[in-house]
Amino acid sequence: MIQIQGLVKCFGHSHALRGMDLEVADGEFLTIVGPNGAGKTTLLRILASLLKPTSGLVRIDGLDLASGGAEMRRRIGFVSHQSLLYSHLTVEENLHFYGRMYDVQPLEKQVQMLLHLVGLEDRRHSPVRTLSRGLQQRLSLARALIHEPPLLLLDEPYAGLDQQATRMLQQLLQTASQQSRTVVVTTHNLEQGLESCNRLAILSKGRIVYQMDKNSLTLTELQEVYRQRTGEEMDAEGAG
Repeated sequence: MIQIQGLVKCFGHSHALRGMDLEVADGEFLTIVGPNGAGKTTLLRILASLLKPTSGLVRIDGLDLASGGAEMRRRIGFVSHQSLLYSHLTVEENLHFYGRMYDVQPLEKQVQMLLHLVGLEDRRHSPVRTLSRGLQQRLSLARALIHEPPLLLLDEPYAGLDQQATRMLQQLLQTASQQSRTVVVTTHNLEQGLESCNRLAILSKGRIVYQMDKNSLTLTELQEVYRQRTGEEMDAEGAG
């Protein structure tokens, strides 16, 4: 689903990504962890076609980032730090708006299914500005799924969520993975990151410095590997 070779991204004289290589299989759930400034957000924004790489090869489902254009973006659902929701519109109106953008048919059926999936049926008429951070994250995920993309990208989706909202989000991501979607998540929380994925990667200073299947790694081992590969201590909750 994802093929990256020699990916470089520079902002002026600063290198966010430094010749990065990564492959993600179709249907895989990959968690990427790393320190602040490691390049996690930059990587996902490039994969979502919101940033152009300085150099290197990026393919999504066989389509080249440089020429895939709208067809490639239709294959991607992206949840970022910004909700990309319209605060003055209601929950339901947001989903209808994005559904029309992607020409989703039948739209009303898809909207109702997603409202049920993310547990927002009773808030369908609420303006987004009245929702908590956790409810907005649920709606952001529904927005990202409205056009049924095969690839789901989530940048720090657990940030600012309480335990109940975190559990709900984990369940939704597991459901997406079970539907054979490819899921890529970045997080600072090692325990959450390890719990949900099939494979985990550590990103440090713009490069993937470690990859391992989930079944081959315990949380204690991950903490030690993280310290060795990044030079930073991090506890299970992601605090340095």
